Amino acid sequence: MRPLDPLSSIKVKLGVVIVAAVGVTLLVNEVGLRMNVKAGFRALVAGALGLAMVQLLARGMTSPLREMSMAATAMARGDYTRRVTASSRDEVGELARAFNAMASQLSEVDRLRRDLVANASHELRTPITALRAGLENVVDGVAPPDPAALRTMLAQVERLGRLVGQLLDLSRLESEAVPLQRRVFDVQPLLEEAASLSRLHTPGVHVDVRVESPSPRIHGDPERVHQVVANLVENAVRYSPPGSTVELRANNTSHNGVTIEVDDEGPGIPAEDSQRVFERFYRADSARSSLDGGSGLGLAIARWIVDLHGGVIRPEQRQPRGCRMVVVLPRGNP
Repeated sequence: MRPLDPLSSIKVKLGVVIVAAVGVTLLVNEVGLRMNVKAGFRALVAGALGLAMVQLLARGMTSPLREMSMAATAMARGDYTRRVTASSRDEVGELARAFNAMASQLSEVDRLRRDLVANASHELRTPITALRAGLENVVDGVAPPDPAALRTMLAQVERLGRLVGQLLDLSRLESEAVPLQRRVFDVQPLLEEAASLSRLHTPGVHVDVRVESPSPRIHGDPERVHQVVANLVENAVRYSPPGSTVELRANNTSHNGVTIEVDDEGPGIPAEDSQRVFERFYRADSARSSLDGGSGLGLAIARWIVDLHGGVIRPEQRQPRGCRMVVVLPRGNP
């Protein structure tokens, strides 16, 4: 029971409680005088009824605080499901709503933490298991240490190195421990370099670069922007069928920005996965193994870098098939 919830100020509520207690005291005293009750008894009854009135009205004011205390104790034990009744319109009600929002955020962070530990453990275990099996075969004499076996083990070590490097990058970006070295630079050389690296590693997919003339200029960290473009091109090439073309385009926008687009001819990203693809270790195509689909960290890192630049990154459907990744970054002075 919270009769004072409609009031929007705790000061007003305290005033109502005091007035109600004083009113009850005066009423009891008046009734006692008419009934010729002794002053001591009148004072005792008035005090008891006034205290009861204060308890009744103040209980609704303080119950959210008690709930928050119990919920905070539960959260300290790892239970983030507790919530506080936030029906009051005063400052305590605002505090209760802020507490519920904080509890929801902590619950989501805890879920992401558990998912990260589980996914990272899985991603690390896969190449470690393969590397261990190969080394055991060589040590036990089951397989000779020929170049093919060594190349396989080297590939697993390189995969481990990439995964650890991406985890470190993501950790630094989330903690904002990586300051951006901003300057104005041309987009075209950066896109050409990303395309050349992709052609070197995946010659079966053609990467076509088209840049508006004159070349757009971005105000940002060229190394980090290159990391974004390289991740997007790597994803596009990975999901494109052999013999297809990945288009890498850049042009100025009308809102003082530069748009970079990476178009592929792969299966595309379903609408329901358009935002989840930026979550760590999430893969829109769950049928792909981690060997085929990468580590699931590239897009998460790309979004953090773009956000640090104050830009936007989003996936779009491409007709008749494929995916278009769009990045908008601040334009540099010409």
